[in-house]
Amino acid sequence: MAVERLSVFSSSQPVTGEQIRNAFLEFFQDRGHLVLPSASLVPQDPTVLLTIAGMLPFKPIFLGQEKPPAPRATTSQKCIRTNDIENVGHTARHHTFFEMLGNFSFGDYFKKEAIQWAWELSTDVYRLDPKNLVVSIFREDDESEEIWRDLVGVEPSRIIRMDEADNFWSAGPTGPCGPCSEIYYDFKPELLNEPINLEDDTRFIEFYNLVFMQYNRDIDGVLQPLDKCNIDTGMGLERMAQILQKVPNNYETDLIFPLVKTAASIAKVDYLQLDKKGQISLKVIGDHSRAVTQLICDGVTANNLGRGYVLRRLLRRMVRHGRSLGICRPFLVDMGEAAIKLMKVAYPQLSERHDLILQELEREEARFLTTLERGEKLLVDVLQSKPKEITGNQAFELYDTYGFPIELTQEIAQENGLSVDLEAFEKAMEAQRQRAKAATVSIDLTLQDSIDKITTSIANTDFLGYEALETKSQVQALFVKGKSVLQAVDGDIIQLVLDSTSFYGEGGGQIGDRGVVVHDQCVVQIDAVVRNKGVFVHMGHIKEGVLNVGDVVEVHVDRVARARARINHTSTHLLQSALKQIIDPNISQAGSLVNFDRLRFDFHSPYPVKSVEINQIETLINQWIVEAHALSTQEMSIEDAKSAGAIAMFGEKYGDQVRVVDVPGISMELCGGTHVGNTAEIGAFKIVSEVGIAAGVRRIEAVAGPAILDYLQERDVVVKELSERFKVKPTEIVERVLSLQEEIKAKNKDLAQALQELAVAKAAALVGKVQNIASSQLLVERLDAIEGDALQIVAQDLVVQLGENAAVVFGGLPDETNQNKVIFVAAFGSDIISSGLEAGKFIGRIAKLCGGGGGGRANLAQAGGREAKALNQALDFARRELAESLATS
Repeated sequence: MAVERLSVFSSSQPVTGEQIRNAFLEFFQDRGHLVLPSASLVPQDPTVLLTIAGMLPFKPIFLGQEKPPAPRATTSQKCIRTNDIENVGHTARHHTFFEMLGNFSFGDYFKKEAIQWAWELSTDVYRLDPKNLVVSIFREDDESEEIWRDLVGVEPSRIIRMDEADNFWSAGPTGPCGPCSEIYYDFKPELLNEPINLEDDTRFIEFYNLVFMQYNRDIDGVLQPLDKCNIDTGMGLERMAQILQKVPNNYETDLIFPLVKTAASIAKVDYLQLDKKGQISLKVIGDHSRAVTQLICDGVTANNLGRGYVLRRLLRRMVRHGRSLGICRPFLVDMGEAAIKLMKVAYPQLSERHDLILQELEREEARFLTTLERGEKLLVDVLQSKPKEITGNQAFELYDTYGFPIELTQEIAQENGLSVDLEAFEKAMEAQRQRAKAATVSIDLTLQDSIDKITTSIANTDFLGYEALETKSQVQALFVKGKSVLQAVDGDIIQLVLDSTSFYGEGGGQIGDRGVVVHDQCVVQIDAVVRNKGVFVHMGHIKEGVLNVGDVVEVHVDRVARARARINHTSTHLLQSALKQIIDPNISQAGSLVNFDRLRFDFHSPYPVKSVEINQIETLINQWIVEAHALSTQEMSIEDAKSAGAIAMFGEKYGDQVRVVDVPGISMELCGGTHVGNTAEIGAFKIVSEVGIAAGVRRIEAVAGPAILDYLQERDVVVKELSERFKVKPTEIVERVLSLQEEIKAKNKDLAQALQELAVAKAAALVGKVQNIASSQLLVERLDAIEGDALQIVAQDLVVQLGENAAVVFGGLPDETNQNKVIFVAAFGSDIISSGLEAGKFIGRIAKLCGGGGGGRANLAQAGGREAKALNQALDFARRELAESLATS
């Protein structure tokens, strides 16, 4: 729907955010562009979580899947990006929520008009002095340089050629692409004679990006000219506001600063009087307030998956930064009110959904405060055991089970003079990320483009696979390397569309069938089948012969693979029912995968499933299998299915008529997948693992039917090998392992004692290297092959030996074969601390020189690093810094 004619802005220079936005849209409206409203932050594109760019709503048009609403369009698009969330508040221009002003041409005008209008808008409307402007172009784009130089009149010295990484845009590995040209604002134009480095963000800011979409890159990386070239531009509203309002960063513009002031008022602080850390916290709250308000307005609710997790993370970051400012009461509703008031003119839907937005903010903040309380209690229990550090597993449990941010764990640990094993935490997090990404697939945009195009001209595939695994069909379309062809030959990797098929297309968590398609002497191996808008696309390769569009073929589904998939899919239904009976009737599905070898089921639960509960679930499912329950499937209206109590499958969209799979008295679900006729066909069921994959989301992996034999055989081999190695019976393996662990523990204790004695001996030999600085004593040396605990004891002993006026710093490699782990320890006497030096703060700075960090108490601290090659330089720096500080104290 187009936006009505915009009111004419005054002839004076636009300054406010609203004036800048309206000026842009009116400028292009006057040049024949259709003004469109901002699309939702929840995109229609299933490959993208959130709207991350101004062009995203037009992606189907650029890919040729949809017709444009007009040859030219202009928008102010709201966007969300969280890939650089840690930079928010720290830099002048990073945000989560931002507005992208854009003008677009769909096969209409191209470079000449786009460049001239961009310059006219910048210099005539926004009245930027040309002396302050620099443009960049792609290194091979001579055409753009000529337009900038000869038609616009930009000085050649102010036209900078850039490489592909900076000035060549692409939609992905394949698909539309082309060179870019950008306009930068120069805050220091007086430096005329100095070389222009556009990466110097203290001098330059990019505010307008012009993308010239003139090629299509195929799967071989070859660039083919597009029949119709397109224009996609983007101007950051916040960046232009910074320039025109003459403020040092985007946060101090009228688009965000009112929210910063609101947060400061709640915290009872003055933004201008705060230190850098406090200002960063206010900026984060101001930035995130816009993001969370807009996300909730567009229908996102806080949870532990996808865009819901993005919202939850932003909300919790706001609370955490509020706490660091001393805000001890709920305040997100106040920030939501302020954000709605600030943005409601541009986005009137914020007023319409005012109550809903505030309710979600209040509910999620209350939930997180409860989480904080539970997590803090658990941390208290950990701290009462007086550990040397908080382990990675403990930190991960706090995060995974309680949603407790690692930053809070670090803060509380540091307050108690402890460190957190971040390396072990990151390993646990990486394992979790890998589990969460296990079902991710890459998208070939060229192929997707081709498939999407044919769905409008080819009728939906008739699926016959419920009744038969072998059928006859006719070839409707063939693709080789993503391109439509009439014929494919031996060796070609193809995508095949038939008018009917017995092959199940991936959906509802179940992977597609495999098998063969045969025509005369031609044999096509089918490795996977996907569905796209009702059309089944068979992926495979021609083993022998020739295949043509129009050929009548025989379809043969792999019976063994299908049988395994049916067993695993029905088992997934039984698993969900068992979880509801044994764990919680309110458990809901968060995802699933049914393949030929095993099944996977993700579900929402704040707590891990206990071992005894795992056994109960297995027993119940196997009982249902032995009881031989017959399954029934029937088509019915969606209303009748819901009335009957059928459960909807995660991620599926349903029409008016649905298919219901019923295991009477046990399970009833809406499902288009393939299933056994009777639970007895499953044979047996075994849970392999239960893990957390995200905060509040658990995953169970299991095997069923013939796959159990494979699973048991693998473990039988392991058990036999362990029995032979330990010279014990299989039933005695556990006892033998426990015995060995005790032996190792005792030997490690002896070894630690020996290493500590060695460390003391090494340190004693260093006493002669103590420097007398003024009235203080300084020792900074390298000690390798000593672990952190021993190094701390040695440093403390030396301070006691040398006196309270001593400062001791050690650095070294605990394992000289591992060049990626460096340890630093600092121990300061009370006189040193009285002079204003603290071990924790000092050693943290030194560790950064080796790519690490850390800290601790004022008198004793430990830090770590990853770059051994910088160790000696770091120690030299520490020696100089301490010597200078002690000499002047």
